[in-house]
Amino acid sequence: MSTAFLLTGGNIGDRMDYLQKAKEKIEKDCGKITNQSSIYETAAWGKEDQQPFLNQALQIETELSPGNLLKAILQIEKNLGRKRNEKYGPRTIDIDILFFDDEVVDIHGLKIPHPQMQNRRFVLEPLNEIASNKMHPVFDKTIEQLLQECKDSLSVKRFEV
Repeated sequence: MSTAFLLTGGNIGDRMDYLQKAKEKIEKDCGKITNQSSIYETAAWGKEDQQPFLNQALQIETELSPGNLLKAILQIEKNLGRKRNEKYGPRTIDIDILFFDDEVVDIHGLKIPHPQMQNRRFVLEPLNEIASNKMHPVFDKTIEQLLQECKDSLSVKRFEV
């Protein structure tokens, strides 16, 4: 069994419903969710002229390899109506693999740890809630340290249902 950290998010339609459906499908197709952050409402990153996102970090235990986990996640996104029309554009659901054990993976279409996580407050805030002491295997810093150093000033706040 391996431990993976994922980030789910979306900003189209019933955002809460898409996050919930994604969690159900992740548990069914990827592995058991063993920890989850609060839900955060976050400003859009990369293309800021769109609705805010809801994001949540998940910790899972999985028997899948990194490549097969990615395949399962891409199928979940497709099943939940994800369209890849424009980079950083609006989406029903986005699921990113942040960490897979302490592995460093660089294969076609998959880089782990996620190569931009240290620059994105919307990733680090929820991840810090559930894994503040997790060491980044490339930067050799904890998530808490990366969050403290993050220069991203876009809004990230806990979402009250």
